[in-house]
Amino acid sequence: MNLQGLAAGMSAVKDDTKLECRICWYVYDPAQGDPVEQIEPGTPFLELPPHWRCPECDAEPGGFLPMDD
Repeated sequence: MNLQGLAAGMSAVKDDTKLECRICWYVYDPAQGDPVEQIEPGTPFLELPPHWRCPECDAEPGGFLPMDD
């Protein structure tokens, strides 16, 4: 599932929401970005580039769930 398709199902995800990979439990934190893929800090999950995948297990973005604050 690409990020555009994911966006439709995650309309409640805010720009600062952390998301967790269901496979390896990696947490994408927008405040930190993703240094592995050179994603700048402050990049919301739904604005990640189409090629982005979990840097720990290579899961697609559809494998991530929003974390409770």
